[in-house]
Amino acid sequence: MSESAHAELLTLHSLRLKGFIDAAEAAELAGLDPSIVDPQLANAAEAGLVIHREGRVSGWQLTADGRARGEVLLAEELDAAGAREGVDAAYRRFLESNQDFLSICTDWQVRDVDGEQTLNDHTDPAYDAGVIEALAGIDTRVQPIVADLASLLDRFASYGPRFADRLAKVQAGDTDWFTKPMIDSYHTVWFELHENLLATLGIERAKEGH
Repeated sequence: MSESAHAELLTLHSLRLKGFIDAAEAAELAGLDPSIVDPQLANAAEAGLVIHREGRVSGWQLTADGRARGEVLLAEELDAAGAREGVDAAYRRFLESNQDFLSICTDWQVRDVDGEQTLNDHTDPAYDAGVIEALAGIDTRVQPIVADLASLLDRFASYGPRFADRLAKVQAGDTDWFTKPMIDSYHTVWFELHENLLATLGIERAKEGH
């Protein structure tokens, strides 16, 4: 894959993963200098692959053609690297932990009190500590997976440090970094990794497991 095509892939893929982001966020997620991403976005807009929306929050998002173009580039990258089998194996391992992680997130948000489900008001330090310990256990399972992915494709390299950083924040008492949706929390990064794996392998989320 040429350098230009790789930059196009990373730029389009950043929009695929986040849905709607500004150019600076796209550059950060892509791991590229803004001087590379800005013309990529301009060229993609001219080709009808992305659109820029103005308003209270402005940003870029993929069109249907842009999503299709990204999928072509992802498949080319995967096959050129000879990484399809390895990424698929890592994805299967990820799925083995996915439901456990989602259950832990539910445990963080709600808890059983006298046989009834109620919102977790986080007034029971022992309960919360147990859930955070479970999150640490999940982290020990996902770190080898993302390390293997990073050895296959460089664009997966950020996940290990990002997971470790979020876990450390939660363990230090900044628990917004557990599941808060409006920040790059552990849950947000997990969801992004899941989408990254699905996109890389060409699997539709709605058809996952079918």
